[in-house]
Amino acid sequence: MAWENWTAVAEFVFKRFTDRPDLQVTLFVVFLLVYVTTVLGNLGIIAVVCLDPHLQTPMYFFLGNLSFLDLCYSSVVTPKVLLTLSSERKIISFAGCFAQLHFYVAFVVVECYLLAAMAYDRYVAICNPLHYPVIMSQKVCISLLAGSYAVGLFNSLVFMGFALRVSFCGLNIIDHFFCDGPPLSKLACSDTRLNQMLVLAFGGFNEVTTISVILISYGRILFTIMRMGSVLGKHKAFGTCASHLMVVTVFYGTLLFMYLRPSSSYSLGRDKVVSVFYAAVTPMLNPFIYSLRNKEVKSALKRAVGRIVLSLLKW
Repeated sequence: MAWENWTAVAEFVFKRFTDRPDLQVTLFVVFLLVYVTTVLGNLGIIAVVCLDPHLQTPMYFFLGNLSFLDLCYSSVVTPKVLLTLSSERKIISFAGCFAQLHFYVAFVVVECYLLAAMAYDRYVAICNPLHYPVIMSQKVCISLLAGSYAVGLFNSLVFMGFALRVSFCGLNIIDHFFCDGPPLSKLACSDTRLNQMLVLAFGGFNEVTTISVILISYGRILFTIMRMGSVLGKHKAFGTCASHLMVVTVFYGTLLFMYLRPSSSYSLGRDKVVSVFYAAVTPMLNPFIYSLRNKEVKSALKRAVGRIVLSLLKW
């Protein structure tokens, strides 16, 4: 790697969302509320899963880790957004920008594979209920989680290795609210076609692999459900999958729109709006999707609130 390739630009400047000061304040409040809700919602899910004995199953093991991931990748982006919205100099150092990009890519890829692991877990639970405790043992669950993190870290390291070879020698105003691949490539003064091919290749492989696991799992689940004679059994089986399907639809829908398309079709203004949704709003929605659609989570939350209220009354 040539050192001159990455020392020409010392910092990047984020472009304002708007030039109107009153809207800057409004955006700060909105992002702050979204982030606080994200932190409280995901920490609540993690606490309930860890502390409630009724939720010590593979399904909720993965749910707790999904909440942890949502918390992590939201925290990679949103605090810096709040800082830039509240200050006149909307800057980020070169190292800080690429560190943000590194962790963001890693957490997003990990979430792809974790959602696939959750789909496989639902497949085993519904299609092979008698063998479920053996197939989804603690060792298998930890291996699936560790494998997801390993793949995410590998993807991010390869992506960053190629990203740091790009030259930035003048333009440093990012038309975005965080350091993402497409807006950064617009500022490059060297050829980025290899990087774009890399994103399409790795992104395509990750998306095809994980979506295939999810579709095959739910195809088998649907086939099994249709063969059930009990209407109650069908309803219960659909209920255990509904929350996960909603999360998968929201997450993959925005991800596919953002990254798996030619660079010529990028519109930074439009993509910025989509990015707000998947980087800030989706991590906030996931705890609500699971807590509102899942009876066991709702019951666990009620028990937790009841214990807190009882403790306060005794105090």
